[in-house]
Amino acid sequence: MTEHLEAPARRAGPTASDDRPPYDPSLTNEDLAPVERQSWSSYNIFAFWMSDVHSVGGYVTAGSLFALGLASWQVLFALVAGILIVQVFCNLVAKPSQVTGVPYPVINRAVFGVRGANIPAVIRGAIAIAWYGVQTYLASQSLLIIFMKFWPDWSASLNDTTLFGLSPLGYLCYAILWVAQAAVFWRGMESIRRFIDWAGPAVYVVMIVLAVYLVSRAGWENISLNLSQGDSLDLGASIPVMLSAIALVVSYFSGPMLNFGDFARYGRSFTAVKRGNLLGLPVNFLFFSLLTVITASATVPVFGELITDPIHTVERIDTTFAILLGGLTFVIATIGINIVANFISPAFDFSNVSPQRISWRAGGMIAAVGSVLLTPWNWYSDPDAIHYTLGLLGALIGPLFGILIAGYYVISHQRVDVHALFTRDPDARYWFRGGVNPNALWATVASGVPAIASVLVPKLLLDLGLTTADLTEISDYSWFIGCALGFVTFMALERRSPRIVPPEVPAP
Repeated sequence: MTEHLEAPARRAGPTASDDRPPYDPSLTNEDLAPVERQSWSSYNIFAFWMSDVHSVGGYVTAGSLFALGLASWQVLFALVAGILIVQVFCNLVAKPSQVTGVPYPVINRAVFGVRGANIPAVIRGAIAIAWYGVQTYLASQSLLIIFMKFWPDWSASLNDTTLFGLSPLGYLCYAILWVAQAAVFWRGMESIRRFIDWAGPAVYVVMIVLAVYLVSRAGWENISLNLSQGDSLDLGASIPVMLSAIALVVSYFSGPMLNFGDFARYGRSFTAVKRGNLLGLPVNFLFFSLLTVITASATVPVFGELITDPIHTVERIDTTFAILLGGLTFVIATIGINIVANFISPAFDFSNVSPQRISWRAGGMIAAVGSVLLTPWNWYSDPDAIHYTLGLLGALIGPLFGILIAGYYVISHQRVDVHALFTRDPDARYWFRGGVNPNALWATVASGVPAIASVLVPKLLLDLGLTTADLTEISDYSWFIGCALGFVTFMALERRSPRIVPPEVPAP
């Protein structure tokens, strides 16, 4: 099948480069229109993934796999296998945005319709709000440790009471992180690119120093890579647990994976994006995983217990320099992942809802304010919430991913009429029925309900005592369930009642 995508406009303003009518103002602004200059190199994409991986949340999630009863080599295998799956899916979602130069919510117009695309945009934006709050809260704990170390009396006086689940010192640390992230974001995408270009490598340096320091104190001969916190599992019993761990890794990255087109659109070429994904995902993640395992292993002989949270590891070192350097580093790391994964996505998503009323910056600030209202410190304090939250997240994102991939690669044959993405003409290709593709809408419902049920129903049945069978492990696969059902359902609906008509390939 010959591949063809209509070349997008590459000049300022929401106007197409040919003699057709200008883009509809209600569907575009300077942030949603095809990007004028695609300049991101493979290193920029590599740095993006470094910022996305090197976070407190990523470290804790990787460390939490030890509680499943797996040996260290099995944890490493699960981490790498999961990230290879993420790499494949990121390449799939990157291509349509890189070639057309438009962000995730806009490319969805070719599948959901110019108005219907607001459905996946709002869902992804809402999820980003929740994660923005979680990551900000996790990073704020690093600042709290710094305050407690350097100003113990003053800090203790602000940390002995709580209001809505958080102490005044906790609110102060959260506010500092909140403002710092907003300041970086407000300067625009080019400033964000420069920030993540150095933030990811800087975190690597500190993580390596931390690992070397702990190993030198423990002695390499005293480090055991067998960190299983649960009952030891034989090979047969470990296989389903490893599969669950692989699914957990995919769920963890499912958010940035879905809207990776928001960044791939800036890539110089699709080849550059793929190369950046190779370096930033399997290569980078393998090294990160090794550092995680070695550092966690060293905490056992050094501190007498396994510590999988890097903030607590730095705190236990109990030297002024270590706490200051480690705390600030993990703050920088979390700012990086929060901006790339949870600030930029809702910025485009909410701007897509009303481009002339909500700018890119306003969309991001909606997410920032919403994150505070959700009080993440209350609902993310339960250790089981890591696995439970990731399952629910995957359940909501999986269907949207499957529908987009089916629509672009199978139904549209990788061909998109870029101009039709920005017009409300009832005769235009992506107007469908009132601006909405009913097939995409029904596929979202038909796949989303079972995927969410796979997370909620097994736990609800156990809590109500209606069954003694523990089926909660099904929730680990909620992303895959939703993705597969979304793909298959949308394909079936489009074949029964076709709505998407791919642009014709022009004669040579």
